[in-house]
Amino acid sequence: MVKKRNRDVEQLVDAPSIQEDVEIASDDEMNVVNVEFEWFNFKPDIDFHGVKNLLRQLFDVDSQLFELSCLTDLVLSQPTIGSTVKVDGEKTDAYAMMTIINLHEHREKKVIQDIINYLLKKSNSSRDLASLATHLSDSTAQIGLVLSERLINVPAEIAPPLYTMLCDEIEAAVEDQEPYNFTHYMILTKTYQEIESTLDESDEPKIKKNKREKTTCDTFYFHAEDEIFKKFASVFGTFDYTNDRGLGMADSKRAFSDMGIKPQGAIILIERSKFEDAVKAVNGLVAFS
Repeated sequence: MVKKRNRDVEQLVDAPSIQEDVEIASDDEMNVVNVEFEWFNFKPDIDFHGVKNLLRQLFDVDSQLFELSCLTDLVLSQPTIGSTVKVDGEKTDAYAMMTIINLHEHREKKVIQDIINYLLKKSNSSRDLASLATHLSDSTAQIGLVLSERLINVPAEIAPPLYTMLCDEIEAAVEDQEPYNFTHYMILTKTYQEIESTLDESDEPKIKKNKREKTTCDTFYFHAEDEIFKKFASVFGTFDYTNDRGLGMADSKRAFSDMGIKPQGAIILIERSKFEDAVKAVNGLVAFS
């Protein structure tokens, strides 16, 4: 059971910790390293670069479309909302982070305007996301944008306590009459599809190069918990990145697989009445020792 942390950032209680075996790839073999994850509140004088790098990873190739420094400053301006996860003490860069931003409250900030306009464009290009525009354009809607990202080798086991603590912190903030009484929770996340690589065909006859790319129909989740959140969503859809470079980008992410990886953005919109149950379901994703 994750304890809710003190809302006074000057009097924080000890953060929870989880020990995990993490696989780290080297050139010749896969090594397993036992690490202990620790949770901390955001600290502006420590976390700027680590949080900015995670946000850059979250927005992938479209990260250059946003003023990430401004977005990072906004995240760090909410020290009692959200968490970082680290392994070597508080003064190191985060391995993972989670926070939530009130889109209505911060709608006058340029970086939030850019994000809203970006999401509106994506909703207009996807049948699955079409209804998202109605929510984003509703002046009475209080949409909380959940920003959650972690390094690739960080296990899914850290997600349940992150979401549990976030819910506790939101509840406390609402009791303090802070602007976190959301009508909807919108998780901006990432998925991917597998694409047959074209690298091995470079020496094939040119006639074969004209064949269409072969993409699997399955959608895979970078964050395992997103597959559970999808079941509670009123809106779910994926979208191509604006700066998607096609097959070349997929091949660059092929790594040790015969298939290339095509990353896509994804949006999960969950109504307030269902979010608590969704988080409880995510807690069932893993069993803690």
